[in-house]
Amino acid sequence: MLSSARLRARRLCAPLLATSALLCGAGAAASQAAPPVTPAEARAIAEEGFIYGLPMVMDYAVMYDFVINRDSGAWKAPFNQLRNEARVFTSADTTVVTPNSDTPYSFVWADLRAEPIVITVPQIEPKRYYSVMMVDNNTFNYAIIGTRTTGNGAGNFMIVGPKWQGETPAGIKKVLRSTTEFSMVLFRTQLFSPQDMPNVEKVQAGYQARTLSAFTGKPAPAAAPKIDWPAINPELTRTRFFEYLDLVMDFAPPSPEEAAIRAKLARIGVGTKGKFDPSALPPELRAAIADGMKAGSDRVDARGSTLGSEINGWRVSSAFGNRAFFNGDWLLRAAAARAGIYGLDAEEAMYPLTRNAPDGSLLDASKHKYTITFAKAQLPPVNAFWSVTMYDGKTQFLVANSLDRYLINSPMLGGMKFGADGSLTIYVQKDSPGKDKESNWLPTPDGPMFIAMRLYWPKTEPPSILPPGKGTWSPPKVVATD
Repeated sequence: MLSSARLRARRLCAPLLATSALLCGAGAAASQAAPPVTPAEARAIAEEGFIYGLPMVMDYAVMYDFVINRDSGAWKAPFNQLRNEARVFTSADTTVVTPNSDTPYSFVWADLRAEPIVITVPQIEPKRYYSVMMVDNNTFNYAIIGTRTTGNGAGNFMIVGPKWQGETPAGIKKVLRSTTEFSMVLFRTQLFSPQDMPNVEKVQAGYQARTLSAFTGKPAPAAAPKIDWPAINPELTRTRFFEYLDLVMDFAPPSPEEAAIRAKLARIGVGTKGKFDPSALPPELRAAIADGMKAGSDRVDARGSTLGSEINGWRVSSAFGNRAFFNGDWLLRAAAARAGIYGLDAEEAMYPLTRNAPDGSLLDASKHKYTITFAKAQLPPVNAFWSVTMYDGKTQFLVANSLDRYLINSPMLGGMKFGADGSLTIYVQKDSPGKDKESNWLPTPDGPMFIAMRLYWPKTEPPSILPPGKGTWSPPKVVATD
């Protein structure tokens, strides 16, 4: 799971304090076609619109930092250029909430307006897991290539935009269609240990991203029009949310299940022709929209706290997927993005999450020490690997600590200590449990914590965490020991 150079998802998603919307949106013709919006209607539209648009605006904030704003501190590369990172994420990475610290990332942000791009993957040794997730501005995972889905063999895959109708050249294994004109391609490459990083770099050197014309050696088509991308940060997001949503909707052709919400947004001028202008809104409508935003944000929080099933204090759910998976459930999509944008499909990875003990109390390392104990032969059942990662409970960022350790994962098992009964105990606390136990120590913040378990390529045969919430394997309790 993976917003602007200090984008806090929970701040980004907080109620907008002064956002506004144009009364009748598209000018005189629009105002004649529909009656004026009342404050009550504006509030309701803002509530639904916030829920619908939240993941799209979050995604734009990440895109702005990664490929547009070279001064963001998180900039990766221009559109359609590959960026490999031969490192894992640490507490210094504060662009995307709930990042993993398991797999070095590679990124391409595709601009598909002029032509498709071709993603090339090399032959990868059988024991190493990797995945390449295609996620568009709707935050739909429209394709995944990698160990589970296409194997570890080499191949070329072509990503096309929603309107592309061209021919597929020779040498392309599969055509993958984005629902939006811009799309992130996120590579995850398994790292077995810090000493394994040079081998990961060799794999990453085999990844390629080329425009279709570069792949075929033919002349490039005319470039797409330049866009004057507006700056975004948490404060601007709070005050200009609907302006950003209006922008990104221009590059996201609607599907049938979006017709109702887009029609409502059009009544306040969002998604209509021309640039959205919030300046004409009367104060009473601004207040109504601010109230609607708060209501929408509260609903997203509430939905996030009830995702999936509660098992031993963990939320076990399936919250990421393609357009068909969400099928117009915008509240699920928003809750998933807030919990950890850019998560994989359940078949690719499961993400048990918790910020509460089994009794419902808040996990707080300033008050308690905790343990997580896997009974003998009850480690997470996966085909690839698993991890338990610690985050600050307020920001959902990785936590700085004396060991520079952000997780416990299965590649570390050889250096960990098991109990006489074959069990494995992880010590979850802010201070060292003692040198003899530090191999099993997962450092915490000095306060509330948020814990994410990751099961990459979960097994389907028993014991299994699948199907989500009904599997035969359950994550163990987080137990206070004092």
